[in-house]
Amino acid sequence: MSLWSWMKDRLLSDLAVDLGTANTLVFLKGKGIVVQAPSIVVINRQTGKIEAVGNRAKEMLGKTPNNVVALKPMRDGVIADFEIAEKMLDYFIRQAMNNRGFVLRPRIVIGIPTGVTQVERRAVKDVAIRAKASEVFIVEQPMAAAVGADLPISEPTGNMIVDIGGGTTDIAVISLNGVVFNHSIRIASNEMDESIIQYLKKKYNLLIGERTAEQIKMQLGSAYPLDETLTLEIKGRDLREGIPKTIVIDDQEIREAIEEVITAIINAIRIALERTPPELSADIIDHGIILTGGGSLLKNLDKRIREETQLPVFITEDPLTSVVMGAGKLLNNLDLLRKISLE
Repeated sequence: MSLWSWMKDRLLSDLAVDLGTANTLVFLKGKGIVVQAPSIVVINRQTGKIEAVGNRAKEMLGKTPNNVVALKPMRDGVIADFEIAEKMLDYFIRQAMNNRGFVLRPRIVIGIPTGVTQVERRAVKDVAIRAKASEVFIVEQPMAAAVGADLPISEPTGNMIVDIGGGTTDIAVISLNGVVFNHSIRIASNEMDESIIQYLKKKYNLLIGERTAEQIKMQLGSAYPLDETLTLEIKGRDLREGIPKTIVIDDQEIREAIEEVITAIINAIRIALERTPPELSADIIDHGIILTGGGSLLKNLDKRIREETQLPVFITEDPLTSVVMGAGKLLNNLDLLRKISLE
């Protein structure tokens, strides 16, 4: 490697960021994904000092003393707490730049949901600039996911991608480097967790936390009956007695708990299919529906959507990283990036 190449590598550190409701991922050009952590910040109320960010912060959820609070600066795919979001993004950027010494302010590509307002979009851009970005490109998450999944987005053919994240479900039909139709609902994986919490509270008078609900969803959650019954022992607090309690639940109960969320997601896909131009509908029949995002990992969700739409359904190779990988690929194709980025 020449001295100039070495200096260029050290000085130019372009980044791609998937600033998600549940997780934030950062891609460093030339290195790949260097940060993959929960979008959580733990802050001391008395001193204003940040105690933890990311994985360490998630471990502290529901276990902090009164003067320390765990905050989620992203809600439904958009910034809910500007100041905390800026601190979180700044922390992840510094983590991504680890041991690189002096670097120029990075160019950053950020993926956001399709349904955000111009004000919400501006807030994301401002946070990135205040976190030391030199230039910020905003890209819709389904478009970035399509690039990450190597879909032929530049061709005159329709590709439908459904991105089920933590706070939003984004459905987009993409053709000729643009989103022909999009539909976004603020119902996704987090609502599944909340539905599980409410179901157990109502049926068993058992109170559980967010982390336990997420664990139940990952182990027992499904959108369609499983071949074998799954059970799980869970611990929580008895709301009547006020003491710790242990119960055993099965996959059928959790399927019942999250049914409303699954139905809402499938209805959103139906709306998108109904409003897609007929020429592109023919392409979707041939190419199918592409699922991405962490929510697409729910057991048998692809099977349920396939049965309800009568269309082929495929899950991307790594649903959790499709958006950030696509945004990272765009760093190597600035012409395409400028074409598809939002003002």
